[in-house]
Amino acid sequence: MNRFASRSTASLAVLAAALAFGPAETAFAAANLSVSDTAVTVDGAEGSGDAAPAAQDSSDHSGLTEIVVTATKRETNLQKTPIAISVLAPEAIKDRHVQSLIDLADGAVPSLRVATFEARHSALTVGIRGIVPFDANQTARDQGVGVYLDGIYLGRQQGLNTALFDAQRIEVLRGPQGTLFGRNTEGGAVSIVTKEPSGNFGGRLIGGVGNYGSYASEAHVDLPTVANIAFKVDGVLQHQDATVKNPLEGQYGWNYHNTAGGRISAKWKPFDGFSATFSYDKAKDENTPNYSQLINYNPNGKVVGQYDPVTLKLVAPGSPAGTSTVCTTCIAPLSPLVQIHTDRQGVAEIGVPQQLSVDRTDGFSSTLKYQVASGVELRSISAWRGVETEQWDNSGGAHRTIFVPNGNFSRYSLSYLRQRQFSQEFQLVGSLPSLDYVVGLYYFNENVREFAATPSTDKWNATGTGYTINSEIVNGAITSGNQGWNDINMWFRQRDSHARARSYAAFAQATWTPVDPVHLTVGGRYTRDKREGALTMVNGTATNWVFTYDRDRFDPMVTLAWDAAQGVNVYAKYSSGFRAGGANDRSSTFGAFGPEAVKAYEVGAKLDLFDRRVRLNLAGYIMDRTGTQIDFDNVDTAPFLADGVTPNPTFNLHTENTANAPGTSKVRGIEAELTVRPIDNLTMGASYAYTYTDVPVTANPNPGPTFGVLTRVFVVYTPENAASGYIDYEIPFTGSDTRVKLHLDANYASSQYSFQAENVKTDASFIVNGRISLANIELGAGNTKLALSAWARNLLDETHIYRRSNANNNTLGAYANFNPPRTFGFEATLNF
Repeated sequence: MNRFASRSTASLAVLAAALAFGPAETAFAAANLSVSDTAVTVDGAEGSGDAAPAAQDSSDHSGLTEIVVTATKRETNLQKTPIAISVLAPEAIKDRHVQSLIDLADGAVPSLRVATFEARHSALTVGIRGIVPFDANQTARDQGVGVYLDGIYLGRQQGLNTALFDAQRIEVLRGPQGTLFGRNTEGGAVSIVTKEPSGNFGGRLIGGVGNYGSYASEAHVDLPTVANIAFKVDGVLQHQDATVKNPLEGQYGWNYHNTAGGRISAKWKPFDGFSATFSYDKAKDENTPNYSQLINYNPNGKVVGQYDPVTLKLVAPGSPAGTSTVCTTCIAPLSPLVQIHTDRQGVAEIGVPQQLSVDRTDGFSSTLKYQVASGVELRSISAWRGVETEQWDNSGGAHRTIFVPNGNFSRYSLSYLRQRQFSQEFQLVGSLPSLDYVVGLYYFNENVREFAATPSTDKWNATGTGYTINSEIVNGAITSGNQGWNDINMWFRQRDSHARARSYAAFAQATWTPVDPVHLTVGGRYTRDKREGALTMVNGTATNWVFTYDRDRFDPMVTLAWDAAQGVNVYAKYSSGFRAGGANDRSSTFGAFGPEAVKAYEVGAKLDLFDRRVRLNLAGYIMDRTGTQIDFDNVDTAPFLADGVTPNPTFNLHTENTANAPGTSKVRGIEAELTVRPIDNLTMGASYAYTYTDVPVTANPNPGPTFGVLTRVFVVYTPENAASGYIDYEIPFTGSDTRVKLHLDANYASSQYSFQAENVKTDASFIVNGRISLANIELGAGNTKLALSAWARNLLDETHIYRRSNANNNTLGAYANFNPPRTFGFEATLNF
């Protein structure tokens, strides 16, 4: 039996036990599979932005809470809904001190992977179940996991790291969601659901301080209903100083962020059966990237050359002065100022200009609901959103460029991107005897433009014992011989691209219950995608590379569910999804590539045991993906050509081409989530995800000597094994609602790839977070209560590499990005 077959068999063994033997034997079989700190585990998706209530059986307050969700655009019990989804409820978001999506990078949901694109906080890479893009941070391409805000698709990676505005929950839908969510959800979807106006006066104020100069404040206020209109106002301010200091005076360090934003929403209910919810949000996030460190030098053991003091060429060691013969087999010496660090740096050894990247997001949405008849509701969801980013990334310093006498170094990656999108969705949701259904129409329109440049900010002296800062003033196109970065309007002279995307869809899904314990769900979605764009500037030269894309497809879904016994529900599911094709604007010709598509086969079991004291959810899946989009990238780090004198015209340029892998990529996995409440004041949970991926070898599309070379490629940011566990314990005060709350969670991920075309893995990780609170302190009469808390992220100050490249091993050495250090703080919350 081959490696894949044996792993696939093992992956489904526990699930088979659940279906064949029942809950008692399965609980033993799954003892090693453990679950998430998701606080609650929900199986359903929220599409309309409504708040799904949580219902608890009033006859029994000792067991786990029964959760009501909106899986198929209607309220259903999570344990009876045959979809795999994990949910971070408000308490879990608070306990983990989650301020934005990047805080989920520690692995709170093992199947969900979140990472910075490159080292930048201004754009996030999001993946589920091994569907993780490498570089979707462009004008004419998409991610494979959709991110939604109150049911509204967010079209760009840029801006995803903005603050969360009073999130009621974060839902992670695992597996293809091609029927109800559509394009770019082949791996799943992340749905952020915010709290709606309640119509009753109340809210909460939050203030806190922490290490690294951090401070935060939030205000969430519900206003009473006036003229059938309820209002809600949210405001957020978050700040953290850099965790890696920059020795250049007046410049920012790395891993800095400052976020401010607000949201106002209104819900109008002029008569029974109709509601209109409007919201507007606006945020500004200022940040700097994580620092890129040199973690080794000359790992291939090449002869270390020397620079001739007369000719300044790289020559063999021991060569007499005046030698002009370049040593082509030698590696350049390291500047005496450059340091190698195998652990996380706190201070950079070389100062570079580093300005703040600025991300601005805004959006307006309206959700209309009208009950046209008993059991039939018509919905309209309209949204206008936009994101504007100014990227300033100088995280590499001297760690990604070789030392050359009097040569430039420290690549400043600059980008300006502006995106605007409009979406419109209509839904008709209804019920008939033994039949629940939803039908809908969807339209999406997006316009994006980006221009970029990569000047060098620093320059060595002849011996590498000192350096100066290049002039920031831009004069003409930025090239290897013409630096500068102060005028954002000049960046387009190095690279400029734009694209427009339109998508049209019609979908339907229905669940039929012929007899009470059996439920058959059938759905399908037709999608037509159109996209066109152009690359009009490459390395200072005007071009007109044009790209057009026009495809349609149908994504079916079939699920058979069986309520085997009280608290025991099993299902089998087939689904599909896709990621649209596009063009790579980092290639010199706007190279086009086709879509990728996935077919998924899944079986699952959901068990509520021992009077709902134990909840165990299992899923096993097989996914086959065709057309896998693989990026082959290269950054030219040589300031001069082989003669050692002539400036390299492509120095600092990032070139990248995308190829569709041949054949079928295989993704296999199992997931388990366990929640236990052995006594009233103690809740424990654990989750586990095993993911196997295999992508066929793919021909390198980059021009040059590697063109056409069959290359082993990988899925990024997908550990083979990932697990998370948590403990929540409460100590109540006698005769009072005041209580002490203790929370501790731990998150593990095995090593993983961070570049699709590099056979090198990152470190394994183990992150612990904690929080202790004195909650529900009564302040006089009324409902005003105070909570005092202390929190810590990465409590043990664990250090690991989350992104590593060996691409420069032959000319310099490997560089890497490390996870953030321990952060901690104190917080006060006033509820009223």
